[in-house]
Amino acid sequence: MRKTLSLLLMLLVSLSLFAGGKGKIAFESTRYDFGHIEESKGVVAHDFEFTNTGKGALIIIDTRSMCGCTASKYSREPIAPGKKGIINVTFDPKGRPGAFRKEIKVYTSAGKSPVKLIIEGVVVPKKQ
Repeated sequence: MRKTLSLLLMLLVSLSLFAGGKGKIAFESTRYDFGHIEESKGVVAHDFEFTNTGKGALIIIDTRSMCGCTASKYSREPIAPGKKGIINVTFDPKGRPGAFRKEIKVYTSAGKSPVKLIIEGVVVPKKQ
């Protein structure tokens, strides 16, 4: 299944290259500060909005974070030129009091280097 999906993804990327160009990702902002969040209130989320400013389809291939406290969701569908998309990033503050800064790498059909998204803030611990 994974091999079939990878082949399909490579085919879509190839077709977009031959169909007039390459997709290009442009985020409105690559950083978000949650400010002070209360550990007791649970998971927080932010949507990073982007636009395909290229001439071909843009595909989000994968997103990665280095911490299990951070997760992301995105559409698997190709984004047409001029269209917008969203990457939803969540952070679980449970057991993580104090300042935090987390990085999410976004891999796309636009190039080899990932785009880095950053979330940060301060977790206010639960009162004992």
